[in-house]
Amino acid sequence: MSVMVDIRSVHKSFGSLGVLRGVDLQVRAGEVTVVLGPSGSGKSTLLRTINHLEKVDRGTISVDGALMGYRRAGDKLYELPEREVLRQRTRIGFVFQGFNLFPHLTVLDNVIEAPLSALRRPRAQVVESAHRLLERVGLGDKAGAYPRQLSGGQQQRVAIARALALEPRLLLFDEPTSALDPELVGEVLDVIRDLAARGTTMIVVTHEIAFAREVADTVVFMAEGRIVEQGTPEEVLGAPREERTRAFLAKVL
Repeated sequence: MSVMVDIRSVHKSFGSLGVLRGVDLQVRAGEVTVVLGPSGSGKSTLLRTINHLEKVDRGTISVDGALMGYRRAGDKLYELPEREVLRQRTRIGFVFQGFNLFPHLTVLDNVIEAPLSALRRPRAQVVESAHRLLERVGLGDKAGAYPRQLSGGQQQRVAIARALALEPRLLLFDEPTSALDPELVGEVLDVIRDLAARGTTMIVVTHEIAFAREVADTVVFMAEGRIVEQGTPEEVLGAPREERTRAFLAKVL
């Protein structure tokens, strides 16, 4: 199976604070990688470096064989112009914990905005696809609603439909259920389960251990900007080798 995401020796600091300290990770196409770890361990920053929302200080990230944010000429890397980076990002869907929907746009308009503006696709084709996606996430009857008229779980499902509208090669989820009331968590996780069953390549940062156990092909545990442990759910969640992992799981299980 081919490697979709190849992260090599990535470092990232904010001022004097080292947030990522030499992260190496490979994610295979069609697989789900779940990233666990305490707050401040670098999980969200790692996601943001994958689609170049944050520039790395050292190291490289490739998605589907393309170097993110840079082009290589000999031994040197040259930063890509912003329009090229934006084009790269259209292949990567990103679902944020805070939904990030446009409040002044209807559900349908939120979903069609990116494929119309970024991919310049014909409007009729984009609208037809958006209706299919809304049906797929269980919101076919909400196309004309505004975000404020929806529950948090419904807003997050719209955000997933919006990410899928670009037909991305990779989906990134940054704690997609952390802003939701407990009774709404399940409806969002159900959509992600469906995506996993369809073979969508995903990296999911979450605290939902039971979900990780069920859906992940690989579980990664991060602490203090480093990957402490990774393996199958059975290995990392069932029989962790590292004391740091065991201590974290003892608190959350």
